[in-house]
Amino acid sequence: MRKRLFQGAFALLVAMSLAGCQQGMAPVAYHADGRPPKLSDWHVVEARGGKLLLNQGVVPYDLNTPLFTDYAHKLRTIWMPKGAAAKYDATDTFDFPVGTVISKTFYYPKTPDGKTSDVARTYDSSHDFAGEGLDLAKVHLVETRILVHRPDGWAAMPYVWNDTQTEAELARTGAVLPLTLVADDKSREDFNYVVPDESQCSSCHAQDWVSRKIHPIGPKARHLNRDYHYADGEQNQLEHLTKAGYLTGAPATAQAPRNANWMDEHAALDARARAYLDINCGHCHNAKGAANTTGLTLEASAPEDRHLGICKPPVAAGRGTGDHLFDIVPGQPDDSIIAYRMASADPGEMMPELGRSTVHREGVALIKAWIAAQQGGCVTVR
Repeated sequence: MRKRLFQGAFALLVAMSLAGCQQGMAPVAYHADGRPPKLSDWHVVEARGGKLLLNQGVVPYDLNTPLFTDYAHKLRTIWMPKGAAAKYDATDTFDFPVGTVISKTFYYPKTPDGKTSDVARTYDSSHDFAGEGLDLAKVHLVETRILVHRPDGWAAMPYVWNDTQTEAELARTGAVLPLTLVADDKSREDFNYVVPDESQCSSCHAQDWVSRKIHPIGPKARHLNRDYHYADGEQNQLEHLTKAGYLTGAPATAQAPRNANWMDEHAALDARARAYLDINCGHCHNAKGAANTTGLTLEASAPEDRHLGICKPPVAAGRGTGDHLFDIVPGQPDDSIIAYRMASADPGEMMPELGRSTVHREGVALIKAWIAAQQGGCVTVR
């Protein structure tokens, strides 16, 4: 059931290629410099008539396994100038042309009582959409992040939605929004949703920690190689982007890499766990990323040895080790640093360090199950 809910959630969001004309939106605006004060200055997504609508030429997309952000749901979009297209890459982020605008809107389903600070902790997105957009009667918008490719590189801008859900305003210094997660069993968890400031955006999106230049994280072949239900029917996203003129050089989808859906219980446990670590940790834990000095590599291509943390002692993790000796101890998740740090919400211990204030219980359970299934052991030298 959970698999079906996850896979079907964004399938209910149709492509809004005609919405701009129908709703009278101005064309998408590419801002080559500056920081527009309002999200509507971009004309990518706009709140109109009780819905959050996508403009003409704005293509929605989803990931096989998404990044966890305090149980928030996300609406992702790509727009490119007419005649421009991204170049396919089998491993890294696609080479997007100057002028590309990528948006990601974070939102939560509303709870039945309709209290603004209460948001639903659920994976079910099937009721979030109505017709051609997010139904604002059913969801609470939190923030929309814009990534724009300018001549001097990518720029990141966070916008926070106002209380009336009519506009999102630039928040260069970020924001802290007190919310309460309400589960299906009515249990409650208070937390602070943290909107990152621009420098924090850079800390995750800088693929090369030497140059510090930022890039998108999600638009890679292995994340996008999946089906999506567009207005004209279901289609593989790589094929759809190619058909739309937004992607060149993509192979047949069977030849493109594809990460597992972390919630797909029919997929191999190893594939699910590796996909989860890849999207949540791999953008920092790689040879060029912010965590490259740790010796821990969590991208999908990392070999299953010490690079992946198996029997690897920590490097300068401080109290984040929880007094454990190795990142991963095969068969012993409770003795493994990775599981310990994922299960913590303490800023001095938790991993990832940014992007969440809560513990992803289901994600921790997945990684613990993966570690528990591993064979072997670690030798301790004293």
